[in-house]
Amino acid sequence: MCEDSRSERQYWTRRVDELRRQMEQEDRERQRAKTAPAVRPGEEQPAPRPGWVASAARARKAWAAGGLVVGVALAILLFSMPGVAGTFVYVSNADDGDIGMYTLQPDGSLKPGTRYKAEKLVMPMTVSPDKRFLVAAVRSKPFSAYTYSIDRATGALTLVGTGPLAESFPYIFYDRTGRFLLGASYGANLVSVNPVGADGRVGEPIQTIPTARNAHSIRTDNTNRYAFVPHLGTDQVFQFLFDQKTGRLTANTPPLIQLPAGTGPRHLITSSDNRFAYLLNELTATVTTLALDGKTGLLTEVSSASALPPDSKLVPGAPRGAVGAPGAPVRNTDNDIWASDLHLTPNGRFLYAAERTTSTIGAFGVDGASGKLTYLGSTPTEKQPRGFSIDPAGRYMIVSGEKSETLSSYAIDAASGVLKGLGQYPTGKGSNWVEIVSFD
Repeated sequence: MCEDSRSERQYWTRRVDELRRQMEQEDRERQRAKTAPAVRPGEEQPAPRPGWVASAARARKAWAAGGLVVGVALAILLFSMPGVAGTFVYVSNADDGDIGMYTLQPDGSLKPGTRYKAEKLVMPMTVSPDKRFLVAAVRSKPFSAYTYSIDRATGALTLVGTGPLAESFPYIFYDRTGRFLLGASYGANLVSVNPVGADGRVGEPIQTIPTARNAHSIRTDNTNRYAFVPHLGTDQVFQFLFDQKTGRLTANTPPLIQLPAGTGPRHLITSSDNRFAYLLNELTATVTTLALDGKTGLLTEVSSASALPPDSKLVPGAPRGAVGAPGAPVRNTDNDIWASDLHLTPNGRFLYAAERTTSTIGAFGVDGASGKLTYLGSTPTEKQPRGFSIDPAGRYMIVSGEKSETLSSYAIDAASGVLKGLGQYPTGKGSNWVEIVSFD
């Protein structure tokens, strides 16, 4: 909380207390007047206490008529109290079927909180733009979206309701208006759009589009006019136009960009200035920089960099079966590259990518002008890290591991991007997706 807000809160706290004390004193004086014996003829009338009657009357008038004074005071108190400002971490635990909540402390440590029930194979999550709701997708039948309201003061989740999803989704994403939920299905090879009501509930799908093999994620750009869908099985990124009024997706021209064979496009994020998209390739652990044309919504490949150290002995991987469905590879995958997730720091200076076989987080420096990435190094982390997130201030990173019983918290060095381990904290089984929500 800034110093001005703290001083203002203290002022209004004192002012409200003064009004309350004056009212209470007036009540006591009136009670004494009712119970005091009557003054007999010839006796002297007791002198009133100076100022109390007038000030108490003014206080009561201000309190009763003072919806303005007191209302403003209480509003400032409500939105300025330290307890209202906080940063909360949410982790979906697929095998336990629940979502763990943690409070991110100012020093980067985590305070474990409540775990909230969902269903088995609860995995991807997304937070509404206004931070009122968290939606989690369950990848077991019946495929459903669980909507929870977020308490701004405590971070507590309350289940609002569930809504139907077209298929098993490894990735869901709120559009920038918060009125639509976009989803990509790896096993069903499609994308879908669901409406979201003002109460956060997810409605029936309004559009389902067959695409290509292994659609792995879907996101809009920062303008909310374009959407992109990486396809691991065909090494393509589909390019869509998005109508934020109707929620409809239509193919752009051309409808896709082709990547080199065997790269396995998985997740994509955009730079804050919307000039570049960064694409993580699961099967090679490379991050491809794509230039984004703001006028057309089309992508152009610029460069690529590996998230693995130069002496890595891993070999390119191959597509695997969908979660919750048959099709697990029969060959040995112990030495396969298996990248999972990527994120940028809010200032755009550093990018990080997770690799599951080595259980590491690779770090890159980012050239903001060209979008070029420079590999900086790798940090060991939780076993089989499927998801991680960076707090909105860009100071801390939280990492989960599907085969780990703990989460790790790291401090991000603002100058070098180096990760410094701060602590490990208990989590559920099959931890995968991480979301961080901050209320200032």
